[in-house]
Amino acid sequence: MAARRLYMATRTWGAWDPRDLSDRVATGRFLVRAYAKKPVVKGAKGGVVGEALKDPDVCTDPVRLTTHAMGVNIYKEGQDVVLKPDAEYPDWLFQMNVGPPKKLEELDPDTREYWRLLRKHNIWRENRLNKNRKF
Repeated sequence: MAARRLYMATRTWGAWDPRDLSDRVATGRFLVRAYAKKPVVKGAKGGVVGEALKDPDVCTDPVRLTTHAMGVNIYKEGQDVVLKPDAEYPDWLFQMNVGPPKKLEELDPDTREYWRLLRKHNIWRENRLNKNRKF
């Protein structure tokens, strides 16, 4: 089906004569392709321009840095969150691994974390091998 359409298209293109093209231009049926329009920037021609984004102020006070969670407040107005004593936070919070992820050899094979990481490594290996296949 696609080959037939391609054959018919080449027949019609090959059958065009320069006189047919000039006739199409005269009647206004000739299609001209052009580039897409440039995007219009809002506020460029007398419109209202919104506030420009600016970086937050950097706090250098060591007492405030140790007693407040800086940068956690998501609102324009308001104060930063005050840190509570360690006793008010759950125990698992202080047992979290915040360093680099553990390697497969460092994990115990009887844990779920080990098997998830092993599956991830196998998927990465298969993706690398399949990248070089031709089909």
